[in-house]
Amino acid sequence: MENVSSHKHFILDGFSELGALRPVLFIPFFIMYIVSLSANSLLLYVVISQRSLHSPMCILMAGMAFVDLSLPLFFVPNMLLSFLFDWRGISLTGCLIQMHFIHFIGTFQSTLLVWMALDRYFAICTPLYYNEHMAIPKFLKFIIPLVVRNVLLVTLFVSLARTLSFCAGNVMNHCFCEHMALVELACGSTAINNLLGLLTVFLIPVADFIVITASYVVIFSSVFKSGRSGVKALHTCITHIVVITVSLTTALVAFLSYRIRNGLPAAIRVFTSTMYLLFPSCFNPIIYGIRTAEIRQHILKTLTCWFPTLKRPL
Repeated sequence: MENVSSHKHFILDGFSELGALRPVLFIPFFIMYIVSLSANSLLLYVVISQRSLHSPMCILMAGMAFVDLSLPLFFVPNMLLSFLFDWRGISLTGCLIQMHFIHFIGTFQSTLLVWMALDRYFAICTPLYYNEHMAIPKFLKFIIPLVVRNVLLVTLFVSLARTLSFCAGNVMNHCFCEHMALVELACGSTAINNLLGLLTVFLIPVADFIVITASYVVIFSSVFKSGRSGVKALHTCITHIVVITVSLTTALVAFLSYRIRNGLPAAIRVFTSTMYLLFPSCFNPIIYGIRTAEIRQHILKTLTCWFPTLKRPL
């Protein structure tokens, strides 16, 4: 009898507090979406088309661009249509599929940063063995366990969410199917779902952050102890440190806004959760393009080929 009252259709009601002003949100989010698509597509094109950029680090940056390009595709178009035409409905199956792809692809934002940190560790601390460590057969031992971890954890908590009965309402205060936003609508005990959600947070972004931090501590310690100039190493790693800081800060704010009950308006909670996914997709390719000299030069060359007027002085 419990399944009879379980909702199979949901209303994504994020930013409903804005009332008639809600459609205005289409403009800033559409601009961010276009920036994300354009910047990541350009970065991917440049890395793929230029053989000189087929180094392990640039390939990892292209991997990050692919993740940043793919992630908004699973929620931003639907969110924009909701703002513009007030299309807010989604089925439980559609919600779970969207949730799976968003969380699965999102996990690779921190996982790719781990692989980049390992690349910098091998390049700076063991330069003579760099090519050996970064050869695909050997580097797979760092890739496969993290991919399996991401697949198992995300699939597990999405599958558990599917078994819940949603009789506490069908209005989800969010713009897309976020795990905790859906679990909050369930009736009965959700202790296992909450515990698995916490475990996923600690085993993916937190664990990745610990590995990344340890890598950079060893890198800088090695540079300073050996007496080599730390400026070059700092310049090489600063891009990743900036990206890590921004990504983890937005992730932490989004996580705490759902786990800690406070006086924050619901719209702020939805905004931080949305920006956690969308902002890095806009921010990362711009930072990589500016901070990485080889990529920056090829981007400028590509843009001047596409738009010859850029070469002409004003």
